[in-house]
Amino acid sequence: MIVTRRDAIKLGTAALALSSSAGHAKSKPLRVLILGGTGFIGPHFVRVLGEGGHTVTLFNRGKRDPEAKQGVEQLIGDRNGDLKSLEGRDWDVVIDNSGYTPKQVKASAELLKPRAKQYIFISSVSAYADYKSHDINEDYKLAELPAGVDPGVFKIDYYGALKVLAEREAQAAFGKNTTIIRPSYIAGPGDFTDRFTYWPFRVAQGGEMLVPGTANDPFQFIDARDLADFVRVCVEKHVPGVYNLCNPIRSVTMGSLLETSKKVTSADPKFTWATKKFLEDNAIIGEKAEADYLPIWTPADGDDAGIALCNPGRAVKKGLRFRPLEATVRETLEWQKSRPPEKQKLRAGLTPEKEAELLAKLHA
Repeated sequence: MIVTRRDAIKLGTAALALSSSAGHAKSKPLRVLILGGTGFIGPHFVRVLGEGGHTVTLFNRGKRDPEAKQGVEQLIGDRNGDLKSLEGRDWDVVIDNSGYTPKQVKASAELLKPRAKQYIFISSVSAYADYKSHDINEDYKLAELPAGVDPGVFKIDYYGALKVLAEREAQAAFGKNTTIIRPSYIAGPGDFTDRFTYWPFRVAQGGEMLVPGTANDPFQFIDARDLADFVRVCVEKHVPGVYNLCNPIRSVTMGSLLETSKKVTSADPKFTWATKKFLEDNAIIGEKAEADYLPIWTPADGDDAGIALCNPGRAVKKGLRFRPLEATVRETLEWQKSRPPEKQKLRAGLTPEKEAELLAKLHA
């Protein structure tokens, strides 16, 4: 099933209505264990499951949010060897939101196999071997860990291949009761990576703005709230299988993102479009540890174009819905404005100085 821009438009009001807890069917209360549960997407899981009347337990090191959410039980431990607090307990569903190596997932899945009915593993579209296809579904070839690389040690260069091996450990333990979720770039309130945030934030500043490629280039992500709602569907309906989670192919483009950001912010920046060659020559494509790169966008005619062309059709059939782009933009900006002053400097995107330098070079 290919979900296109036209299909996304047909979802219309239903997508908006079902993106909230009001769109969920009533379910019996379940006991849910989240391995992780803090950080960016974990709190969204806690919220929607709580809205469904489910009892949530968190397992983590207690470092990011020592007190967790009021009323939510938190077990302290470590994925790298200390799972004692999980022993002797039973849950209906496990959501693994913090497994980065197969060793971590093998240990937790084998321990919990007799104590839970379903294992939901949050993987990534980085699990795919490449992005040469313009319609990547869940059966596309997967990344492989190079010979000689230790699968027990997490290295960012092998993030996707390690996720693949972790998926297999979950499936080996739970079989047909395993759910694998492969999100694209995750956006929305709480996104401390600032990758999506950069675009509406920069539009709001006005002035001349350097933008990549063309207005028709696909731009793919998943709102963290929509991801959480789908996880709740999987929990309540015991949905097994493997699912891409991202907005429908070409339902959002670079142009629609920028124009929606203008509408939400009432700003009127001047967009100056830069070619792929200019962007490559100035090394501002691809993620970097610091700012001064253009996040999420990928050249539409390159070997990695498929990273923005993953197919979420299988998940849509099971109940994945999408809130309007305008809502993601507005609520992400509202969250950004609420952050403390020291968090107002974005971790992704071009600094004003770099952008000015590039614009001058482009005009020259």
